[in-house]
Amino acid sequence: MYAILQLRSEVFVVEQNCVFQDADNKDQASYHVMGWQNDLLAGYTRLVPAGISYDEPSIGRVVTSPKVRHAGIGKLLMQYSIRTTYALWGKTTITIGAQFYLRNFYNSLGFQQCSDIYLEDGIQHIKMFLPING
Repeated sequence: MYAILQLRSEVFVVEQNCVFQDADNKDQASYHVMGWQNDLLAGYTRLVPAGISYDEPSIGRVVTSPKVRHAGIGKLLMQYSIRTTYALWGKTTITIGAQFYLRNFYNSLGFQQCSDIYLEDGIQHIKMFLPING
């Protein structure tokens, strides 16, 4: 858990210069997907059951270590996270709150924008969903 919190803090707090409460009481009910490269936590996602963040299951806290960016790890991690979400909770819609600048990345995985831009912790976000046939 320490490696997870360290990576999330490195990227979401320090790199993005965003002060926010990362410990949001969702970790305890969630599944944690980690991609390791030797001793380095290269990527991470949090799979949140339905009814906690959204009415549907969600994938959040998607993060890739700056040390391995642009190597395709984020896409592989998200594809694995989608499959794992389906395995845990059945083939259902998945909802995410995505940073707006990553919209094209999530579009490439089949997610569709379903909200206007909103600010979360001072960063532009959009709500997106992956349809059941996605």
